[in-house]
Amino acid sequence: MRVFTVLGPSNSGKTKLVEALVGLDGAPGKALAVPGVASVQSFDFMGEPWAAIDIAGGAENLAPVGPALAASDIAVICVPADADAAVLAAPYMRMVEEAGVPSIIFINRIDAPQSRISEVVSALQAYSRHHIVLREVPIREGDTIVGFVDLVSERAWKFEDGKHSTLIEMPASVKDREEEARAELLESYADFDDTLMEELIEDKQPMVEEIYDIASKTMHHHDLVACFMGSAEERHGITRLMKSLRHDAPAVEVAGERLAGSAIAIGALADVVKHLGKIVLLRAVGGVVAGGKELGGGNVGSITDLDAKTALGTLEPGQLGLAVKSDHLSAGRAFAGEAAALPDWAHVHASSYRRIITPEHEKDDSRLLTAIERLAEIDPGLVVSQDEKTGNPVLATQGPLHLRRMLAKIADDFGVAVQEARVPPALRETIRRGTEVQHRHRKQTGGAGQFADVVVELRPEARGSGFAFSETVKGGAVPRNYIPSVEAGARDALAEGPLGFPVVDVSVELKDGKTHSVDSSDYAFRTAGKNAIREALAEVGTVLLQPIMKIDIHVPSVFSGALMPLVSGMKGQVLGFEAHPSAAGWDVFQALLPMAAEDDLFSALAGATRGTAWFTSAFDHYQEARKEDLGDLVAG
Repeated sequence: MRVFTVLGPSNSGKTKLVEALVGLDGAPGKALAVPGVASVQSFDFMGEPWAAIDIAGGAENLAPVGPALAASDIAVICVPADADAAVLAAPYMRMVEEAGVPSIIFINRIDAPQSRISEVVSALQAYSRHHIVLREVPIREGDTIVGFVDLVSERAWKFEDGKHSTLIEMPASVKDREEEARAELLESYADFDDTLMEELIEDKQPMVEEIYDIASKTMHHHDLVACFMGSAEERHGITRLMKSLRHDAPAVEVAGERLAGSAIAIGALADVVKHLGKIVLLRAVGGVVAGGKELGGGNVGSITDLDAKTALGTLEPGQLGLAVKSDHLSAGRAFAGEAAALPDWAHVHASSYRRIITPEHEKDDSRLLTAIERLAEIDPGLVVSQDEKTGNPVLATQGPLHLRRMLAKIADDFGVAVQEARVPPALRETIRRGTEVQHRHRKQTGGAGQFADVVVELRPEARGSGFAFSETVKGGAVPRNYIPSVEAGARDALAEGPLGFPVVDVSVELKDGKTHSVDSSDYAFRTAGKNAIREALAEVGTVLLQPIMKIDIHVPSVFSGALMPLVSGMKGQVLGFEAHPSAAGWDVFQALLPMAAEDDLFSALAGATRGTAWFTSAFDHYQEARKEDLGDLVAG
C-alpha cells in the first residue's frame, strides 16, 4: 500500500479531490474520520492498494500535518486557481519542504480560474526552494480552459463533463506555448540527469519513456515539484494526477529512511472514541506490526482496518491500520522497541493561544485532569501546563477554533462541562526606595512563648536581579542558627506584595536583633522576618512590573511591512525582521511585546496575514507598568 496526504488551505477543494481520486477505479475501501482534524480513505487503483489522508484546512489545524507526512510516501498540495491565494498554501509548502517529502501541486477549479496558470505557479514559486515544473499546459477556448496537453507525452486531452477526458489532436493555438513549456520542463529535468543534458545539447529528441523515468527519479529525490491542474468537482484532470502518483510515489522504504531507518511504525493520527477508547492510526514502515506483540514499550492490543471493526491481525510494511486498546501508543510518535519523537520537521509550531480551564462543578476536577491527559496523547498541537497562581490547568492550542474543538470533546466524550478564562500575565512588584525596619515578635500564651527581634534593611536592586539576602550581625545578637529563618521569613513576605504579586529585584540585609534564651525559636525568627518585610513594603510602597516577551513572528514576506504598525499599536517595540534562513518567501519578524498583549497579537495576526503567520514568545525582562495600564493589568 502506498499513502499520500492531501494538504491545502480551507475551501481549496481538498475533500472533493480525495473523493474524485478514490472513486476513479471502483468502490472505495474502509474509511476513518477524526472530526475537524482529518479523514483517511483506502482504495484501489489499477489493482494496487492506496490510502489518502485528507488534512482539514485552516491555520489552526497544522498539528496533524507533520505526523501525516511522516507516514506518507508523497504529498499533494491542493490550491485554487488564484494567484492571490497562493500565500495561503505557504505554510503547507514550508512543512512539506522541511519534511523532504516528495510533493505534487494540483491547481484546482481551473473551470473557473481567477488567474492564469502561469501566474499561479509564479506566485507559488515564491514559497518553494525547489523549482516548480508545469507538467501540463491548458487548452483554452476563449477564456475557458477546456483541456490540457501533457508535456511529457505531448498528448492533448479534452474535458468531458462527468466522463474521462477525450484524447484529441493538439490544437494549433496551443502548439507554441506547449513547445516553450516542454523545453522549460526538459531543461529543468536535465539539471538532474547528465544523459538528458547531452541529448538537449546535441538537439536529440529524448524518448518519452526516458522523460517519465527522469520525472520519477526527481520526484523520489524531491529535486523538483511537479504541477498538475484540473477540477475535482468536475473530475477533470484527476486520472492524470492519479497516474502520476502511481508512477512517481516512492515505496514505503523511503518513508522509513526519512526517520533514519529505525522505526517499525508511525503514529499518524489518534482519537478517543466512546465505548472503544483511544485508537491510533499506525502505518508500518520498517517491519510487521501485530496484535499482542510489543511495540513502543508495550504490547499492542489489537489491529483493525480503518473502520475500527474489521480485524486485521497484522500490518505488513506500507499498510495502515488502527491500534485499539493500546493506550501506550500515541499520535506524532515513531515506534520500535520503544517510542521515539519524530524529527523536528514533524512538529508543529508552538501553540500560543492559552486559556485556563476549570470545571463548572468542583466534583469534576479529577475527571477533567484525566480528560486533558487523554487529549494530549491524541493531539500533538495541545500543550498542557499549570497556572502559577491557581494551579488550574492551562491549555495551549493553535487557536480559538482548536480550543473549541478540545472543549467540545471534553464535554461530549468525557462528560465534563468546563469554563475558560484568559491566562493573566505573570505580574510582579518591586520598590523604588529602601528603608530600615525593626520588628519585635513577642507572644506569650502559657508555657513556652515566642520571642524574636530583628533589624532589617530592604533595598531596591537592578532589574532582573531577583532577590538577595545578607547579614551583618555583630556580636552574636542573632544566633547563627536563626539567620536562615529570618531569610525564610523575608521570602514568605516577598511571595505576595501589597498588590498581590511576588516582589522581585530587592535585597534584604539583617543588621541586628535580639534573642531570648528560652522563648526564641526558628518559628519566632521566621515570623519576625516576615512581618518586618511586610512593614517595610507598606512603608515604601511598591510599583507594578509587567513581563515583556521577545516575540518571533514567522510571516510570509508580503505581510512583513503590515506588522510594524500592528505591533507598535500594541505598545510593542519592533526590533526588525530578516529573511528566514531556510524557508523561501518567509521572514522572521522580531519584537518586544507586553505579555498581556499576546492574545491581541494572536487575533490581529490572523486578520493581517490571512491566517498564515504564527509567533513564538519567550520571557525577556520585566518593565514597570504605566499608570494607564495598571487597572487593566490588575483586573486581568
